[in-house]
Amino acid sequence: MNAYKSDFLRILSERGFIHQLSDEAALDEAALEKAVTGYIGFDATAKSLHVGSLVQIMMLRWLQKTGHRPITLMGGGTTRIGDPSFRDDARPLLTDEQIDDNLAGIKQVFAKFLTFGDGPTDAVMVNNRDWLDELKYIDFLRDYGRHFSVNRMLSFDSVKIRLDREQNLSFLEFNYMILQAYDFVELKRNYDCALQMGGSDQWGNIVNGIELGRRVDGAHLYGLTSPLLTTASGAKMGKTADGAVWLNADMRSPYDYWQYWRNTEDADVGRFLKLFTELPLDEIARLEKLAGAELNEAKKILATEATAMCHGREEAEKAAEAARIAFEMGATSADMPTVEVPAADLDAGIGVLSAFVTAGLCSSNGDARRQIKGGGARINDTQVTDEKTSLTKESLTTDGVIKLSIGKKKHVLLKPVA
Repeated sequence: MNAYKSDFLRILSERGFIHQLSDEAALDEAALEKAVTGYIGFDATAKSLHVGSLVQIMMLRWLQKTGHRPITLMGGGTTRIGDPSFRDDARPLLTDEQIDDNLAGIKQVFAKFLTFGDGPTDAVMVNNRDWLDELKYIDFLRDYGRHFSVNRMLSFDSVKIRLDREQNLSFLEFNYMILQAYDFVELKRNYDCALQMGGSDQWGNIVNGIELGRRVDGAHLYGLTSPLLTTASGAKMGKTADGAVWLNADMRSPYDYWQYWRNTEDADVGRFLKLFTELPLDEIARLEKLAGAELNEAKKILATEATAMCHGREEAEKAAEAARIAFEMGATSADMPTVEVPAADLDAGIGVLSAFVTAGLCSSNGDARRQIKGGGARINDTQVTDEKTSLTKESLTTDGVIKLSIGKKKHVLLKPVA
């Protein structure tokens, strides 16, 4: 089916969000006639979500913008087990305190993308620990476990790949797909939730939930997955050489977040504009036709729009201006990433290798040494040629900082403090 009648499926299709869809004609009709409630689950494995979760967050956003109700399901219960999907090993088991701490950080993300409240299309946030902690094991196995075929569960790619690689799959992890299916049943019963969305690696789990709802309650449920996203060069979204691209500002600054999108590969610009911004498709079509130096302008627009979505328009504009000053004018800006160092250290002199490590631009003295030998390290826009150079008060610019750079796109200011 290609021509969707509902705004929800039409927009998701046009912008590249749809990979798999169950009973698409019925879901399209339902989305045309009434407000549909849909959910995506997010386990609390870290204190923030990263860019790899952004496709799912945008799907919830478009669900709400087209007149439907999104549910963000926090996996306070399922995180205690860990999703085994397409992993070679089990996730580390977290304590309840670690999970609660992670949930507090993750919740900050959704308020930027969704409108929460009590209205018919206002987003709702729930925690599956509220019902999973109350389950009685024998009763649960009798009432729900009997609907799952072990033979079929073993055939799912997420399980089969682990077994084919002769990697251990614990019974604890094997239960994850049953609990996720039960989440769908609970959300249908309590919130009239009829749609579960997720990445394509969740398709088997989503189908389990659809079938469980039909068998135990006669419910008509739907599933929708997005493509697993990689860059044009095959890299996994959300991961870079210097770590995950977190969505929380205290874990990755708006400036660094802007830079991540500015560094998008040429072949990905149009696709990412469709997925991660709300620019009109005709404007995106114009931008993705640009080539050469002009394509850099499209990347800046992508970076600013994506950053505005996550951190607000003001922070996005500040990041764009800081980048312009740093790259186009060779100056410094107060909005660039800044690391404070004791002023007394400058009296004695800070070794250049140590300075680049302290700034987070290099992982070790050896890494800094390699950058210097390769000609990629600069102090105040001047190339460093001597690894024995020391930074002193004489190294401060008129702004009272020292600008350290690796390559053309990574800059940090060292700021002395008393």
